[in-house]
Amino acid sequence: MDRRGRRILGRRSGEIARKRLKLLLVADKTNCSPEFLEMIKDDIAGVVSKYMEIDSGEIEVGLTKTFFHGISDCVPVLYTNIPIRCLTCKGII
Repeated sequence: MDRRGRRILGRRSGEIARKRLKLLLVADKTNCSPEFLEMIKDDIAGVVSKYMEIDSGEIEVGLTKTFFHGISDCVPVLYTNIPIRCLTCKGII
């Protein structure tokens, strides 16, 4: 394999490792297993992909805690980042 091939594979494996570490940190912080977050991510991808073309390999799902108006304690919040490839592909626009 040439230098360019190793560099591309190295970037990809580094990106994968970074995502896994981020998922583990979120899971640890929220007492939620990485497997559970992965199941949520897969379910969300399945539902959203019915309506638009998405990049399911790049979806990010996480849990955090925040305050809401009228609630004195921090509450868990699920967030997601879903890259959309095309809105018109499923008849949305």
